[in-house]
Amino acid sequence: MFAGLLFLILIVMDFNARLEELNLLKTQAGIVRTQATQAMQTQVVLQTQVAFASSEQIVDEWARSEAHYAQPGDQSVVPVGVPGVTPQVSEPPPPQPTPKPNWQIWWELFFGN
Repeated sequence: MFAGLLFLILIVMDFNARLEELNLLKTQAGIVRTQATQAMQTQVVLQTQVAFASSEQIVDEWARSEAHYAQPGDQSVVPVGVPGVTPQVSEPPPPQPTPKPNWQIWWELFFGN
């Protein structure tokens, strides 16, 4: 009877260890499932961006607006200044010196940096 009771305790302990491992594996599976879902969503977003960036309309729009390309038959317009008027060049104001904190002034006075 003592051997049977010992055997039953060992079986229950093994069962508890297996249940604990099952719970750990379920938690890890949930984490991996979440990461996989996020990776798939990222892939879909990136594929959408690639399809958008490689479409003919977007490439044509970029070439005309930002790269300043023209197709054959287009008439490029370049703005020119008004004749007889010299453009005014405005110089930026000189930078204002920033006052040093008192501790830096004293430091330079005593240590001569």
